[in-house]
Amino acid sequence: MSSIIMTKQKGSLYILSITLVATLGGLLFGYDTAVISGAEKSVEAYLIQGLGLSSFLHGATISSALIGCIIGGILSGYFSSAFGRKRSLIIASILFLLSALGSAYPEIFFFTKGEPTMGLLFAFNFYRIIGGIGVGLASAIVPMYIGEIAPAAIRGRLVSYNQFAIIFGMLVVYFVNWGIANGQSLAWINDVGWRYMFASEAIPALLFCVFLFFVPETPRYLSLKNKDDHALQILTKINGAAVAKSILSDIKQSVNVSTEKLSTFAYGKTVIIIGILLSLFQQFVGINVALYYAPRIFESMGAAKDASMLQTIVMGLINVIFTVIAIMTVDKWGRKPLLIIGSIGMAIGMFGVSGLAFANIIGISTLLFIIVYTASFMMSWGPICWVLISEIFPNRIRGQAVAIAVAVQWAANYLVSSTYPMMMEYSGGLTYGIYGVMSILSAIFVWKMVPETKGKSLEQMEDLWKAPVPKKSKAV
Repeated sequence: MSSIIMTKQKGSLYILSITLVATLGGLLFGYDTAVISGAEKSVEAYLIQGLGLSSFLHGATISSALIGCIIGGILSGYFSSAFGRKRSLIIASILFLLSALGSAYPEIFFFTKGEPTMGLLFAFNFYRIIGGIGVGLASAIVPMYIGEIAPAAIRGRLVSYNQFAIIFGMLVVYFVNWGIANGQSLAWINDVGWRYMFASEAIPALLFCVFLFFVPETPRYLSLKNKDDHALQILTKINGAAVAKSILSDIKQSVNVSTEKLSTFAYGKTVIIIGILLSLFQQFVGINVALYYAPRIFESMGAAKDASMLQTIVMGLINVIFTVIAIMTVDKWGRKPLLIIGSIGMAIGMFGVSGLAFANIIGISTLLFIIVYTASFMMSWGPICWVLISEIFPNRIRGQAVAIAVAVQWAANYLVSSTYPMMMEYSGGLTYGIYGVMSILSAIFVWKMVPETKGKSLEQMEDLWKAPVPKKSKAV
């Protein structure tokens, strides 16, 4: 009995250590997308104003990493299938490292420091896009990696750690940027400080790359490549010998049934559509508007700049607290209840903000409704969408299907973020009302179409998508 307990404890520590290494990819996801916030004005002064370029090119430069995110999402399917989940994450870590150093010193090799040129602007955007490709790869493959290696009973919690790492990475870089700029002159920040902000990402990127060499490939991928002995060794470390053999048997059965392609897999279109809609709704409810434009939202509602930054920090703390709530409850309550509760909470928050905007009422009530909205998202759609995307797709098509879902998610992110300023010029109340409607539609979608996956192995979930075998009628 004691040996069984010790085996379980060793397995728990092993899977936890593997998960923590993988979630460094999530931390870099958050770090890379948020680092630009501290360097944005310096980049504008150096590369945009220095060249006398338009505000459009400024916006395109600041958001260029999103283009890389879409490319990385698309490439993730090929990379994860051709090179494996682990090697793909190593590639992502190298891209993060190159982007950090290249964005900090885009003059290296070809240009002269302090002399802005169009070529230098292209070089800076090139390095930012490289980092975006790393983000796109990590956003798809980290949840997939954790989902494929985690025991079914705690898979939701472990995949949700990735969302916590993303939020934590954003918070870390905010403090890093503040630490670099604190007490320094504007001239120093515009000359050197912004470079340190980008270069600081090289530290977690290097750690991620090194630690990845000490974690295994996922058993599902190894089985797909007919490396069953290696897969069994890893499953045994995580689950124990008896359970490992049973899991490997289920994996082999699922990958050996046939080799259908994405388009011909039984019920493949249904599961792909559900994955795409999960990604679309996660963005169409407007969360990245709340994250990217939080200070501007509060300022437009009448808050002074210092007060708006303080309110943004409050929202950051709310993000962390309610992501932890999701981690603690996802494997107890299930995915569907959390998503539906979160959708209702988001709708209340957005309709509240919309009503106050139409009534021209600005005050603490607005902040409270935004907190309700953000808290509802962070306990539901924030982490749970990634959990479902990592687990609903059958083994044989998971890499390709996750790539499609993640690429769609980044494209939707870009669409929502880029249209928000234009929509706000037309009507703030209507804008928030649209996000509220999307929240209601997301609840209906989950209720009607999304299956509950709590406690099911990845192989058991394949049965959800298989066409039922018609019964033969008996002869009369």
